[in-house]
Amino acid sequence: MSQNTMLWVGFHVLVAILLILDLFVFNKKAHEITVREALKWTGFWVGLAVAFCCGIYYWGTPEMALEFATGYVIEESLSVDNLFVFLTIFSYFQVPAKYQHKVLFWGIIGALVLRATFILGGIVLIQQFHFIIYVFGAFLLFTGIKLAIQQEQQIQPEKNPVLKLLRRFIGVSKYYSEDKFFFFFMGYTFATPLFVVLVLIETTDLLFAVDSIPAVLAVSSNPFIIYTSNIFAILGLRTLYFALAGLVNIFHYLNLGMSVILMFIGVKMVLSDIYKIPIAVALSVIVGILAISIAASLLMPKKEEEE
Repeated sequence: MSQNTMLWVGFHVLVAILLILDLFVFNKKAHEITVREALKWTGFWVGLAVAFCCGIYYWGTPEMALEFATGYVIEESLSVDNLFVFLTIFSYFQVPAKYQHKVLFWGIIGALVLRATFILGGIVLIQQFHFIIYVFGAFLLFTGIKLAIQQEQQIQPEKNPVLKLLRRFIGVSKYYSEDKFFFFFMGYTFATPLFVVLVLIETTDLLFAVDSIPAVLAVSSNPFIIYTSNIFAILGLRTLYFALAGLVNIFHYLNLGMSVILMFIGVKMVLSDIYKIPIAVALSVIVGILAISIAASLLMPKKEEEE
């Protein structure tokens, strides 16, 4: 077995062990996750990502470690928008707090497959058709500008086309059956609202991957670095949701910060053949933008009537 294969297998074994412990040991019984518990788990996942980055630095190269750190920060910051969508979906379907962790857990399983497909596809495209990097760069620029100027949009889960398609092929109950995704009644199988929420969460991750994957491709062409930074960010996002769900509206300038980050990365991709921005500089710029947007949100809070 080659060293590269061992890295991929070892990483997936590590993730599998962590997820099994998460679902069947630490969260075996469905319960509402408190902010304090969520903060502890967020610290654990961030600490694990830092330890993994140190491992890459020690056994790999400093450049690879910087690429991982940059990819992780980009993915984590761009995923903040997911928190708004998760909150909307859970509120709309009135998902009991004690079942939300299970939905996000199984959402991770789907994300592992979807992200791997997107990353490998993007890398192959760039290797075979180099000009596609300019397409990705222009797309990120457009997305960043659109995010900066668009008004806040109301999310309507009921109008999601995937949900409409799902209801054509399977019966969907209006009622929950504890934490089950399906239940059987009079010889028929029915999906519970919890399964509907899971489908919407997966759809959301797919849509956000369209933005975030090209952004991470701008900082590295190493599939292992891109994939692992993505997965570590997603693993931490679940607990970050429970930690920030009640505070997410406070950081109202994060959207503007994310739009600037997308535009910066877009410019980096477009100029890649003319001038290659060092990874350390890119990481500093991204962290700086995030820090400024968070500080501005705290120093200039929304007016009470707007809230």
